[in-house]
Amino acid sequence: MPGEGTVRLRPPNNRVDERAVGWWRVQCLLTTLVPVAVLAVLGAFIEPARGRLLTAAGALAVLGLAGTAFFPSWWYRVHRWEVTDEAVYVRTGALWQEWRIAPMSRIQTVDTVRGPLEQAFRLATVTVTTASAKGAIRIEGLDHELAAELAEQLTRITQATQGDAT
Repeated sequence: MPGEGTVRLRPPNNRVDERAVGWWRVQCLLTTLVPVAVLAVLGAFIEPARGRLLTAAGALAVLGLAGTAFFPSWWYRVHRWEVTDEAVYVRTGALWQEWRIAPMSRIQTVDTVRGPLEQAFRLATVTVTTASAKGAIRIEGLDHELAAELAEQLTRITQATQGDAT
C-alpha cells in the first residue's frame, strides 16, 4: 500500500482559466488565417490556378473554423493541473492525452511566460523545468495572478525539498 508522500499518476484536480478557451480560439483563427490568406491572394493573381487555389482556401477556412469551434472547448475539458507538496501534476492533449508528474525534488527552475495574446486575455503559462529528458512541464491558460502565485509556491516548496533529492 502506498504511503503518504508517494507520487503516483492520478488525474489533476484544477482546470485552466475559462479565458483560455478564447485564447486558444484566437490562436486557431490566426493559424488558419495565414495560409487561407496566402492561398486567396495567390488565387487572385495566378489565373491558371485560381479555381484550385480559391477552393483550397475555402476548404481550409471551413476546416479551420470547425476546429476553432470544437477543439478549444474540448481542450478546456481535458487540460488539468495540480500542485501538491510532493509533485506537479499536468494532463494535456486532445486526441493524444499526456499525463506528466514532476516530483518536487526534480524541479530545477520555475518560469512564467506571458506572450502578447496571453497578456490580452490576462493569462500566463507556468513552465516547470525538471531533470527529465522529456523536457519541461507547461501549465498553460492560467490567470496571470494565479500563475505568479503558483510560481512563488513552487519555488518555496522546491527550496524546502531540495535536501530530499537523491
